[in-house]
Amino acid sequence: MLGLFSASVVMAQANKPVATTADGDKAAVESEDGIPVTDRLTIEKCGACHQQDEKGNMSRISWARTTPEGWSQAIKRMVRLNGLEITPDESRAVVKYLSTWHGLAPEEARPVMYLPEKRIVDEALIPNDSVRQACAACHAFAQPMSWRRSKTEWKLLQDLHVALYSQAEAQYRRPADPQPGAAPSAPGTPPVTNGQLALEFMQKAAPLHTVEWGNWRPRIRTPYLAGKWLVSAHLPGRGDYVGELTVAPGKSADEFVTGATLRSLSTGETLTRAGTGLVYGGYSWRGRSKGATPGAAPDDPNRETRETMWFAPDQKSGEGRWFWGEYNEFGFDVALTRAGTEPAILGVGPVLLKAGAKGAQVRIVGANLPSDLKPAEISLGEGVTVTRIVSASAGEAVVTADVAANAVPGRHDIGIRGATLAQALPVYAAIDYLKVVPETGLARLGGVKHPKGYGQFEALGYGNGADGKPGTPDDVKIGPVDVTWSIDEFMAVYNDDDKDFVGALSANALFTPASEGPNPNRRFGRNNYGEVWVVATAKTEKDKFGQPLTGRAYLVVTVPAYQRWDQPEVSQ
Repeated sequence: MLGLFSASVVMAQANKPVATTADGDKAAVESEDGIPVTDRLTIEKCGACHQQDEKGNMSRISWARTTPEGWSQAIKRMVRLNGLEITPDESRAVVKYLSTWHGLAPEEARPVMYLPEKRIVDEALIPNDSVRQACAACHAFAQPMSWRRSKTEWKLLQDLHVALYSQAEAQYRRPADPQPGAAPSAPGTPPVTNGQLALEFMQKAAPLHTVEWGNWRPRIRTPYLAGKWLVSAHLPGRGDYVGELTVAPGKSADEFVTGATLRSLSTGETLTRAGTGLVYGGYSWRGRSKGATPGAAPDDPNRETRETMWFAPDQKSGEGRWFWGEYNEFGFDVALTRAGTEPAILGVGPVLLKAGAKGAQVRIVGANLPSDLKPAEISLGEGVTVTRIVSASAGEAVVTADVAANAVPGRHDIGIRGATLAQALPVYAAIDYLKVVPETGLARLGGVKHPKGYGQFEALGYGNGADGKPGTPDDVKIGPVDVTWSIDEFMAVYNDDDKDFVGALSANALFTPASEGPNPNRRFGRNNYGEVWVVATAKTEKDKFGQPLTGRAYLVVTVPAYQRWDQPEVSQ
């Protein structure tokens, strides 16, 4: 079992102590304590190449920790490059063991969950352009940040990249940009390279032994997730949902059977879903579920989804994404809270409260809510006064409220007898600008020989905040705004008219790309790829000049992904 840990690409390193292995290869000697491997199957499958020492450490494996996806990727590489023979069931068992006892602590995994959740995000983890060029030119930076390694292992990983990928050496050897405030190098000093800076950063930012892992390792236990969970979810293009998730024990202690009921706060539509889940490391959920009658529409929320969720160490809350689509472009953003007997607030009906409004109706959805509510028992934040209880039941309270002219703008907390939903109720004086999200989108042509990759957009209203300037950290996210949608030309190539060929945008901002392949109706018979603006125009909100507010997002429509990498076997 070699590959990611292959001795065939591990050469003696300058300034590193080395030892000779049984087959005569040179390998770097570890100076850090390893994590012993105790699983019989892992030892059996990996031990032929990864020798075990007197402490139970297996070479290479004992000095690395990662996610289920990381270990699955490593095993695939062993099979591909080094002839490892392992069955799917054996592979899953090894991944389960390594993800638990050679995995990440929940606090280490949470910042990089967007990678297994298949989100497209602007990565905030990258410290500078040198590290970006060295580590994120070919894959997400969350890929290396999903690992913890000894210093020696981080250096060997760089060597592996140089051995396997021709472009890696050029990336690593490229001189780094001068760091802000750094003194100039002395004449004749070799330039610091991107590879050096990246290695130093990873050795410090993602070491093998951390406080988080030290605290988590003795707490690892069998997940106890069976029971009822309260669900708050958002589906771009369709709005907010609330409901319940029932989790029942499955075939083994870390496998579960699920049933969910979700209700749209916008339309009242009810969805029912059934599925299964598998938990790695006591907290990391991978599963699948589908609706009772999955439809044919690409954005149908009843379609089969993959589920990736992170559960808090106390197993009282969880969060994640239930996603689908050929490019994982559709998905619910999900938050879970373990159901109890106390009141809980899950969401608020689609409402934006404007300063000075009188008699505004607010629908609060939850569980175990008191039916004998009085106006004074409901808090909607400073400047918002509940004037009347329209109706109250265990699942919903409808109230009317007055908003003071000087009410504090922002997203207010909602409170009912000790239950709180933070930052749930938007209060605003004015909508100053629109933001179309995602601000940068990617769609892929298809429909003939390859599947289409769709794009889903939303228009959100924002207030400028205390500084009066748009696009600054104190801006107030108000919420969805009623808009009309259109596509406009992005002026990249003269006279290419991309907007006429790339695809179409629906009334709810679902972009459907055109077909792949040459188009005889297009100049030079080109493919339907191109770059466009996705434009939202507010129906009622105006700017200071009396013109409708507008916002736009940049969309690239490109060719199909002809080759893809994935680890679906990690999921149920």
